[in-house]
Amino acid sequence: MSGLLPGDPAAVIGSEATARALCVLAPNPSPMTLDGTNTWLLAEPGSDLAVVIDPGPLHEGHLRRVIEAAEQRGQRVALTLLTHGHADHSEGAARFAELTGTEVRALDPAHRLGSEGLTHGQRLDVGGLDLRVVATPGHTSDSLTFHLPADGAVLTGDTVLGRGTTMVAHPDGRLGDYLDSLRHLHTMAAEHGVRTVLPGHGPVLADALGAVDYYLAHRAARLAQVETAVEAGCRTAAEVVARVYADVDRALWPAAELSVRAQLLYLQEHGLIPD
Repeated sequence: MSGLLPGDPAAVIGSEATARALCVLAPNPSPMTLDGTNTWLLAEPGSDLAVVIDPGPLHEGHLRRVIEAAEQRGQRVALTLLTHGHADHSEGAARFAELTGTEVRALDPAHRLGSEGLTHGQRLDVGGLDLRVVATPGHTSDSLTFHLPADGAVLTGDTVLGRGTTMVAHPDGRLGDYLDSLRHLHTMAAEHGVRTVLPGHGPVLADALGAVDYYLAHRAARLAQVETAVEAGCRTAAEVVARVYADVDRALWPAAELSVRAQLLYLQEHGLIPD
C-alpha cells in the first residue's frame, strides 16, 4: 500500500505508455486510488477505432477528456471494457456509453451494458487491435486483466498497481484466487513476452516479472506476519491490523482489515491457524 515496486516505474500518466496505449488520468486521487484512476485508451497504430478500459468515476469532464483524447488521434471509441466493478473504475461507464454509443463489457453481468460479456481466454479484435481477456480473480471475484501482446503489456486494473500493493476485498475477493492470479501473471511474464504492466492506478511498470515477484514475496511475508500475530494472541482482524500494519497510514487500515480477513480465512482453510 506504500512505497514503489521494483521494475523501473515510468511516469507516463497523461501520455502514451506504449505504441497502443494512452493513459487519461481521472481526477479522483485518494489514499486508495493513488494519483487517480488510470483510464486506458487503446488503438492499433493507424486505426480509427479505439477501445477504452475503465472509464473511471462519474465525472463528466473526465469522460469527455477521454473522448477528446481519442478524437485528437483521429479515433472513435468503439468499445468500453471494465477490469472489475469497483466504482472508481466503473461508475462512469453508463454515462460514457451514452456519450460514445458503445457497449460496456465486463465479467460481471451487473456491470454490462449490452448483450455481450467477457470470458477468460476471449480474443477481441477492434480495428486490428488484438486484445486478450485473462481472468485474474482475487482482488475481486470479477477482476480481469487484458493482455496486449503486440506491446508485451498487461492492463491489470487493481490486481497489480503501479505503486504499493493492492488489497484482497474480502468477502468477494479471496486470497487463494489472488495468489493463483499472480502466479498466472508470473508465467505470462516469464514465458510469454509480457514486459510491461499498465495498472489501474499509479505509474507504468517496465519490469512485469519483477513486479509480480515482489507481489508474491509481499503476500508470503504478510501471511507469515498474520500467522505470527494470531500465535501471539490476536483474535480479531482489527487486532491483527494494529500489530501487522502499524507502520501503514491509518487511513488505509479499513482496506488492510479486508485483506487481513481474507488472509485469516486462507490460513484457516489451509489448517495453519484454528478456525
